Amino acid sequence: MKKFWLRILIISILTLTFGSLSAKSVVEIYMEGGAFMHIITALFVIMIIFAIIKYYQLAIREKLDAKSFYLKLKGYIRNKQYDESAKISAQFKTTTLGFIFWSGFLAFIDAKKSGRTGTDLENALKNAFDEAGLQTIPKVEAGLFWLDVIAQVATFLGLLGTIFGLILAFDALAKAPEALKQIKLTEGISQAMGTTAYGLIVAIITMFIKGGLQARADRIINDIDEYSVKLINQITYSLKD
Repeated sequence: MKKFWLRILIISILTLTFGSLSAKSVVEIYMEGGAFMHIITALFVIMIIFAIIKYYQLAIREKLDAKSFYLKLKGYIRNKQYDESAKISAQFKTTTLGFIFWSGFLAFIDAKKSGRTGTDLENALKNAFDEAGLQTIPKVEAGLFWLDVIAQVATFLGLLGTIFGLILAFDALAKAPEALKQIKLTEGISQAMGTTAYGLIVAIITMFIKGGLQARADRIINDIDEYSVKLINQITYSLKD
């Protein structure tokens, strides 16, 4: 809840700060920012494309009610219908949790058919789940660090644009003809302030998007950890019945 109100506060501040600017002044500020504005915009476009791809992975491809999935398998496991459990898991193997369950069941069934029993069979079960987890879990949050990189680079580019703008401003004071000094000085200061603001805006938006995607990835990983352990325990209990 605190994070929600913090986001609302920051969005409100940005709206009040830039909402008073006319469309013409925004375009002018952007054009006066020079090459730095274009580079920051390119980073912003790359970030949006990556965020859409990652959102599709986390919100659509990984969409699975972990609790319902586990409870559905639990009944089959109690009846020692492991083959049926593997078939059900195979229907969801496009998700990380479904793939881990499916791989775990297949390895468990193979170990059981090979005659392994007791502690040896339980270890084979745990190793199968661990191996499948190590293979797939890192992919859930893979690439999210690039959003941090983009946010930092956008900020630094904004600051670099500020430095170049100030250099232009001071250079104008020193070298420009008297009639052009005021114009050059204004252009330099406009570039300095505009690039900083633009870089910070892109960085803030990027960090908010990164936070949302990271939270979703964390929920998926937490569900995998929780229900993998529960499933392993349920299978282990069924062997002892």
